[in-house]
Amino acid sequence: MCGIVGIVGKSNVNQALYDALTVLQHRGQDAAGIVTSHDGRLFLRKDNGLVRDVFQQRHMQRLVGSIGIGHVRYPTAGSSTSAEAQPFYVNSPYGITLAHNGNLTNVEQLAKEIYESDLRHVNTNSDSEVLLNVFAHELAVRGKLQPTEEDVFAAVSHVHSRCVGGYAVVAMITGYGIVGFRDPNGIRPVVFGQRHTDEGVEYMIASESVALDVLGFTLIRDLAPGEAVYITEGGQMFTKQCAENPKLQPCIFEHVYLARPDSIIDGVSVYKARLRMGEKLAEKIQRERPDHDIDVVIPIPDTSRTAALELANHLGVKFREGFVKNRYIGRTFIMPGQAARKKSVRQKLNAIELEFRGKNVMLVDDSIVRGTTCKQIIQMAREAGAKNVYFCSAAPAVRYPNVYGIDMPSAHELIAHNRTTEQVAELIGADWLIYQDLPDLIESVGGGKIKIEHFDCAVFNGEYVTGDIDEAYLDRIEQARNDLAKVKTQAVSAIIDLYNN
Repeated sequence: MCGIVGIVGKSNVNQALYDALTVLQHRGQDAAGIVTSHDGRLFLRKDNGLVRDVFQQRHMQRLVGSIGIGHVRYPTAGSSTSAEAQPFYVNSPYGITLAHNGNLTNVEQLAKEIYESDLRHVNTNSDSEVLLNVFAHELAVRGKLQPTEEDVFAAVSHVHSRCVGGYAVVAMITGYGIVGFRDPNGIRPVVFGQRHTDEGVEYMIASESVALDVLGFTLIRDLAPGEAVYITEGGQMFTKQCAENPKLQPCIFEHVYLARPDSIIDGVSVYKARLRMGEKLAEKIQRERPDHDIDVVIPIPDTSRTAALELANHLGVKFREGFVKNRYIGRTFIMPGQAARKKSVRQKLNAIELEFRGKNVMLVDDSIVRGTTCKQIIQMAREAGAKNVYFCSAAPAVRYPNVYGIDMPSAHELIAHNRTTEQVAELIGADWLIYQDLPDLIESVGGGKIKIEHFDCAVFNGEYVTGDIDEAYLDRIEQARNDLAKVKTQAVSAIIDLYNN
């Protein structure tokens, strides 16, 4: 899960890129970067940290130019070192910078091809750098001193034929323009829009529509699966379908947790989808326990609030805010280590005893991944005096790793993996646990005015839409993703960064 943005403007775009990344900060809190172009020169600033910390006034003043791209990152692969902050850069051909959201599932094969056939060097463990080199190579073989839109689209087409996985990309070709493209399954989201100024029309590409809204851009539409948009420095826009057999199968977890509720993804309002999730959950509760004794519904801030509100409305039960959130603590979902996650929950949330004492409380969260957070929250509710603590997940049980750009842990770290609902309830300490049914989740997201027939639901059902995931692949990512390996990798990276600085 990362956030990308690209802007072709009529004046300096540094502030607009900064503002857009701030809006997309929820998609990555590990690192941030911006690169701009002016008179054929590139100006880059990237580092670990939040947007507000990475970019100081002195950095912003150096980021000159009316065209640029930006990125916010959390580590879906590799380590958390600043060497893997994006955008990445290659000088041949033309000078290309690239930012990427997603994950390539054939990255090992591609890295080998890049070295042996394309004669290119990859300097990090990031699949984003691999993708950049594939795109750069395919553009270079066109052999043009000045690339046209057709050259760009041909290069994207070859990227699609070589790269497998989920990816949304924005790349800047120095002196020529910005290109955005999306994988043939449309797994990761990307939109584009425009705004009219006194100087002319400006264009923007971003992970979520909310970034366009905040900066006054009008949403044109989502990029279709396999489609590319190319916007020249002069402000000409071209689009083309670059994949042979595109099929829209977006990641349904975007609507569950990743995206902001005020975004629209593939024509679907994230807010409305979450309302429908709450409605479906209420219907399930009424089926399974028509004589339930729930006194109050309390959301676990912030993502679950919309679903919890609708659930309470349909049950005719009071909705209350029972937890106060410290907004200066990052999202626990993306904390790198189990110890860090455990420590952060108590720092992040505090219970309001008045809403718990003597009551049967239904807590609502967007999902349950490791179970670390909800177990502590349930304990907090009991300590605040709750008589019974029920727990409701707006998503089905997460039983399988994600391989398309969400750093969900290895299977053995997923609390629902090879366990029944009753076993999970006992482990987290809930008196009753209810999960959303997968058909209901699909209906919640795909059943609005915009009909989407297929989603990537692999984390729930183990069915990976790219068709190339087997047990051997999952075993490899299990080895790479376990928390101990991450902690070791980050420790080594920290030492290297300290030495280099």
